Amino acid sequence: MTATLAHARGAGTRRVPLARGYRFELVKLASQWRIRLLVLACWIVPALFVAAVSRQSTLPSDTLFGRWMHATGWAGPLVTLGFAGTWALPLLTSVVAGDVFASEDRLGTWRHLLVAVRSPGRIFAAKALASLTVLLLLVAGLACSSAAGGVMAVGNQPLVGLDGHLLTPADAAAKVLLAWVCVLAPTLALAGIGLLGSVALGRSPMGLLLPVLVALAMQLAQLMPLPVAVRLSLPSYAVISWNGLFTSPAQVAPLLIGIVVSLVWAVTATALACLLFLRRDFTNLTADGSGRRAVTAGLLPLAGLVAATVAVVAATTTATGSGIEQDKVQRALATAFAHLYRMQTEQLGRPAVTEAQLKATATCDKGSDKVAAEGPGNDWRCVVSWHLPGVEAAGTAIYQLDVTPDGRFVADGDGPKEVNGYFLVRTPNGDAPNPLWQFDGTVGLLAPSKG
Repeated sequence: MTATLAHARGAGTRRVPLARGYRFELVKLASQWRIRLLVLACWIVPALFVAAVSRQSTLPSDTLFGRWMHATGWAGPLVTLGFAGTWALPLLTSVVAGDVFASEDRLGTWRHLLVAVRSPGRIFAAKALASLTVLLLLVAGLACSSAAGGVMAVGNQPLVGLDGHLLTPADAAAKVLLAWVCVLAPTLALAGIGLLGSVALGRSPMGLLLPVLVALAMQLAQLMPLPVAVRLSLPSYAVISWNGLFTSPAQVAPLLIGIVVSLVWAVTATALACLLFLRRDFTNLTADGSGRRAVTAGLLPLAGLVAATVAVVAATTTATGSGIEQDKVQRALATAFAHLYRMQTEQLGRPAVTEAQLKATATCDKGSDKVAAEGPGNDWRCVVSWHLPGVEAAGTAIYQLDVTPDGRFVADGDGPKEVNGYFLVRTPNGDAPNPLWQFDGTVGLLAPSKG
C-alpha cells in the first residue's frame, strides 16, 4: 500500500484537499447514531436537569454552587460544569476521539480511505479536526442548555461568589461563560489522549476507554494530599480551578497554569498519535496496534511530561507543601463571612454595614494545639470575630470547616443561633435561607502567606 501511494504521487496524482477530507470525516461522525444521540442529549438533558433540581426542596449542597440553585439561574450551569468535568467530558472524548481511528480498524476500510485520500497526514488531520468539531458542539450544548434551563426556571438573579461577594447577573453570566471556555483546555488534553489511544491500540477496547481511565486516575490524584506542584502539573486541575474566577480578586494564577499544562498535554498527545499513525504499516491488515507500542510511544512520554511539568511548576511558583496554611484559611473565612454578614443584614432589614466597618477576623486551629494547623481535613475549627459600628463588644461565631486538598472548604455554622446556628432567618418578608449557616469558600493555594 505504501508503494502504491508513492507511485501515485510520482505520477502526479492529486491528493484530496484537507477541507474535503474534513467534511467527509465530519459527515461520517454525524451519521453515527451514538453521536447524534450525544448531541441531542447534550443540548436538551442539562436544561431539564437544572430546571428539575432547581424546583426541588432539597438541593445538591455538597456540590459547588449547588446550595444557590434556588436563588439564581446561574448556579445551574456551574453545577453542571462540576459534573461534566468529572464524568461527562471524559466519556464524550472517549466516544468521539477514542474511536475515530479504531472504527476504521474494525471495519477494515483503511485501504479504501488511503487510496481515496492519498495522504496519511491529511487523513489524520481531517479526523482530528472532525473530532474536535464534534466535541466543541457537545460542550457548547452542555453550557448553553444548562444556562438556559437555570435562567428560565429560576431567573436572571445575582450570584454569590466563593468569597461571599455578590456578582451582578451580567458579571455572573460572563464568568459562567469564561469558566466553560477554560474547561475546553483539559477537554483538548483528553481528546489528544483519546486520539493516541485510538491510534496506538487500534480496535482494542482499551483505546476507547483510555481517556476515561486517565481522567479517573487524575481525579483520584487530586483527591490525595499531594504537593501543590504535583497538583498543578495535571490537566485535571484546570477542571476544578475555574472556581477561582468567582472570588474578588479572581484567583487566576492556578487556572492559567492548569490551562497551559492542559494545552501542552493536548499538543504532546496529538503529536505522538500523529507520529504513530504516519509510521504505521497499512499493508499488514492485522497490525492495528499493540500494547508495547502504547507504552513506549504513549505512556512513557506522558510520564516524562508530568515529571518535567512538576519541575517547572515547582521552580516558578512560591507555594510549597499542600498550599493550605493557617493564615490562608483564616483570611478566606473572614472575607467570606464579612460579605455574607452584610447580605444577612440586608435580609433582616437592619442598618447597612460595610465589610470595612465589620473588620472581621478569624482564628482557626486544626483539632488541637498538638496538630499543625495546615493541610486539608474536616477537623478545622474557627472562631470569627467582628465589630458593629457603635457597639463596643465584638461579635463571635463558631464554624467547623471541611477543607479539601484542592483548597475548597465548606463552613458549617456552630452558633450562636441568631447568627449561624439555624438554616433559616426570620425576615420582614418571611423565613429565608440563612447565608451564614453553611457556605462554600476557597483557599488560594498559590496565594502568599501573611508576612
